[in-house]
Formats: sequence, structure tokens, C-alpha cells
Amino acid sequence: MKNRWVKIVLLTNLLALLVLLIVYPQHMIQPGKLIEPHLDLTEDCFACHTPFIGNSSAKCIECHQVDEIGLKTTEGRVIPQENDKVAFHQELLEDDCVACHSDHKGVQPFRPKAMFSHELLALDMQEQCSRCHTSPEDRLHQNIDGNCTQCHTTEAWEPATFDHDEYFILDRDHDASCDTCHVNNDYSNYTCYGCHEHSRSNIREEHIEEGIRDYKDCVECHRSADEDEAEKIWKKKRRALREQGRYEKYDDDDD
Repeated sequence: MKNRWVKIVLLTNLLALLVLLIVYPQHMIQPGKLIEPHLDLTEDCFACHTPFIGNSSAKCIECHQVDEIGLKTTEGRVIPQENDKVAFHQELLEDDCVACHSDHKGVQPFRPKAMFSHELLALDMQEQCSRCHTSPEDRLHQNIDGNCTQCHTTEAWEPATFDHDEYFILDRDHDASCDTCHVNNDYSNYTCYGCHEHSRSNIREEHIEEGIRDYKDCVECHRSADEDEAEKIWKKKRRALREQGRYEKYDDDDD
């Protein structure tokens, strides 16, 4: 008899839960309030969810036309141009809205760091970082206008793959903007003549006198404003050239 009453109580509770789940689903299983633009759907769960399946991108696209996201609102109003940084959805290779978005605040309404992959973007779009990201406000990045992938990867912002000190130390004597040395923001090349006004012919003459015939790559020896460092680097290079039999004119020079 006791077991019978236990079964009746359990079945009654399960039946009550089932009724509540059907009649008031938003109160039974809702993980959190909806985001502000979707508050009017609070009582209409099936606007986004399919019974026993869940939410799907197909439901999102019924209201949010992919070719208008970031450009127009769902009512058809044009979004001001200054907000066009979000207008990249048109370049996605597949429409998987729920991979990054959730309407419920209880499960984090926007989770790109955890879920978004840049591989969802077309290849040419992957290099247009400024379409979605704002450049850091430090002096270095504010002077750069180019492809972020020269130093960063789409997997993570840090660590950057570039350390300027490995090539040239930007000390107080070289407090210049990037485009002074890297013309047209081309960071694969540089020039020292943006500041140093000595003529190329004089530079050639001075280096030839020292037996330096490969002098066009300035930072090979001049890695900072320290002239002593340049002399030490050249002596090391000259010793290596002697060992290779490629340095003849100044064999009697002191090391």
C-alpha cells in the first residue's frame, strides 16, 4: 500500500511539472531574461524555439535577414554609418547564429571569444580586421594603418609575433612615427633617410673605406643609436669575413 501511494505522489508531481512546462515554459526552463530588443518575445518562446528541439539559426533568420545585419534594423531602418563595424555577417561562410548569440542573459547573450572562429569568414575578410575591431589607443598602433596579421594571429591577440627591439631599439633618439621609416605603412621594408639627410654617395664612400660593401641594410649593424654597438657588430662581421676569405683590404686592422 505504501509503495502505491509513493507512485501516485510521484506521478502526480510529474504530471504537474509537465502541465506547468507546457503552460508556463518561460517560468520553468528560462535561463534568464531576454536581451532588451527581444523583451516583447518573453511570452512567446516558440518564436525562437522549436518544441523538443530548441533554438535554431533558421528561427533567427526569419526576423534577421543576414544581408541586412549591421546595415538595417529588423524594421528596415538604416543603421548610421558609424556603426558599420558589425556589418560583417554578410561575409560568413555559414549562417550559425546560435554559435555566438543567445537571447537569454543567463547564458551570456554574446560569446564570441569562446565560440567564434575567424575561419567562418571569407579569406579576404579575415584580413580586414578594422571592420570588426577597434585599433588599440597606444601610440604604436595609432600610427599603424595596415594588416594586423603582420604581428597578430586570428587565434589570439596575444602574444604578438613581433618585437621591434629585435630589429631596432626605438630609444629617445628615435622617437619617430612608424611611417617615417616604413613608407606607406609597408612594414616589410624600411628607410633611414626619413630622418638622416646625409647623401647616399657619402654613406657609400664612408662604408667602402671601412671595407663594408654590403651597407644598404642599415640595421644589420646599427640596431640602436649606440655607435659603439655598431662598431662592435662590424668588427664581429669583419672577423667572420676574414675567416671566409672574403675580407682582404684591411687585414692589418686591429680587432
